Amino acid sequence: MRTNTRVRRTVALGATLTLAAVLSACSNGSSSAGGSKTVNWWTWDDKQAAAYKVCATDFEKANPGTTVKITQYNVNDYFTKLTAGFVAGTAPDAFQNSVQFFQAYASQHQLLAMDDYIAKDKFDLSRFSVGVDAWKYTDGKQYALPLDWAASGVYFNEDAVKKAGYTDQDVKSLNWNPDNGGTLGKMIAHLTIDTKGRRGDEKGFDKSHIRTYGYGQVASKDFIGQFTWNPLVSTTGWRLGDKTTWPTVFNYADPRFVKTMDWIRSLTDKGYAPKIGQFNDSVSDVDLLSSGKVAMETGGSWEASTFVKIPGVKVGIAPTPYGPDGKTRSVLSNSNGNNIWAGTKNPDLAWKWVSYMGSEACQSKASLTGTFFPSIPASMDASAKALAKTGVDLSVFTDMIKDKVLYPSPVYGNGAALQDAFQPLFQAYFAGQKSDSVFTDMQNQSKALLAKK
Repeated sequence: MRTNTRVRRTVALGATLTLAAVLSACSNGSSSAGGSKTVNWWTWDDKQAAAYKVCATDFEKANPGTTVKITQYNVNDYFTKLTAGFVAGTAPDAFQNSVQFFQAYASQHQLLAMDDYIAKDKFDLSRFSVGVDAWKYTDGKQYALPLDWAASGVYFNEDAVKKAGYTDQDVKSLNWNPDNGGTLGKMIAHLTIDTKGRRGDEKGFDKSHIRTYGYGQVASKDFIGQFTWNPLVSTTGWRLGDKTTWPTVFNYADPRFVKTMDWIRSLTDKGYAPKIGQFNDSVSDVDLLSSGKVAMETGGSWEASTFVKIPGVKVGIAPTPYGPDGKTRSVLSNSNGNNIWAGTKNPDLAWKWVSYMGSEACQSKASLTGTFFPSIPASMDASAKALAKTGVDLSVFTDMIKDKVLYPSPVYGNGAALQDAFQPLFQAYFAGQKSDSVFTDMQNQSKALLAKK
């Protein structure tokens, strides 16, 4: 899922709980006929819902009489249903959450602090390579365990690149700057082909009739741009907030940001990248690359196995480009969290399930599907090795951890309100309906929205 949710630096893996230790019998939980107990867990991700069923099976075997009910809702409905559950008192015992909604739920006292459970079980948070601090609220308490991690990479059609006279290594060595686009800008132009076969850097090129865009959509409507413009602008040293945790302002008026947005808008103006809304939202990144509509694009790390397995298309994976200095890569990464609802009637059982999901035993099994990256380094390594045997090379992403090019997504308040306010403004800017002055307006507006309790 592309969201402001779905950052890691490798740390020493803490002591791993054994299956028996993690899943020892519990005495608390909701009872039904026959004394059975059920723990309800929700997610918006259909792939993670399927992947974690293997953990649910192990959990049930280790806890006779216990049932894990995994429910998945489409992301467009998920948070509405979750909020309705809070109000009605029918929310799930535990659920996947995004940092975008963390502040709102924590301030409404809908989340259960996990500190007492962590201390009682001596649960070692250092086992996670990312995300722990993102789920600490302003009261200093821990409200979630990291569930996964995500980053962006560049996916490209190897045949299209080869026909354009480039090699895979050329893609993996790209650099970028906001003045002329660097080698990335040149490659995008040359990979773009109009309906008469003329490339974007050739005489007579018709930007109004494009067969293949050199690059996918980078003119994003979301305010964080994780999988679109963020890997570019962050190489200049720019960061979204004035602080990484609970910022007071978003730095949209920063000249580095404005200049980057201008360059990105120039790609659509020149016909090198699709405009916002040009393709229906139901058309995925994978669809665009597999159909030949784009030759190269950024996408989420969780899409790697899907891209590589596109029938009839050989897809390469490259890291995001170096920045203006020719040596800096910078990739924003985030971690969805596993929360426990404060109103659960099964707090002990909910913790037992959530903490098991945060164990190496569970994550190593669930992540073998390659549909998400586990937050525990040893599990990530196991997943990468297993997928390598199927032809999916995740080294681009594992190298991001080793090379320390990842930086954490900021933790901020009022994410939904921020998205609602800024999406139409970004859309208007990239459509040419707003000038650069919109970014000063957005920066000023962010102060009020971030301060709102």
